[in-house]
Amino acid sequence: MRRLLLALALLAGCGAKGPAPYGAIPLRNPTAPVASQANVAQAQLTGNWTVAQGAGITPGALVRISAQAIEIEGAEPVSYHYDPAGRLITPGAPLWVYWLDTSGRTAVLGDPGGTRVWIMDRGQIGADRLAAAHEILRWYGYDLSRLRPAAT
Repeated sequence: MRRLLLALALLAGCGAKGPAPYGAIPLRNPTAPVASQANVAQAQLTGNWTVAQGAGITPGALVRISAQAIEIEGAEPVSYHYDPAGRLITPGAPLWVYWLDTSGRTAVLGDPGGTRVWIMDRGQIGADRLAAAHEILRWYGYDLSRLRPAAT
């Protein structure tokens, strides 16, 4: 009987652990496909944008993209080299252009490693473009529940 109780106690200790802490769960599923939009010219990205929704970035932040640097409100400008495959190669993690709508008003940028992603717009984002951006991010394995909207 004693052996049985000892065996049960040992088995109880081998039970499944609880869910991983929230911070340990990646923003993007690393097994999902991911790609950048190769037909986006650097000039299409230059100018001022506002973060409509994001994770790993402040929603509502102003983003300024020039030919040499990207500046996110509240941070120092970061230089980059534009890769014609739709990628901004920075000294840190690269930023990929996941999607730019045909009118050039809404864009989705992110780090394929999954540390940050955002949907940005040149004005007020339309519901149709926001839905399209969400669909792209869902396809690329992002956890949309982690996106935070800009204050309205």
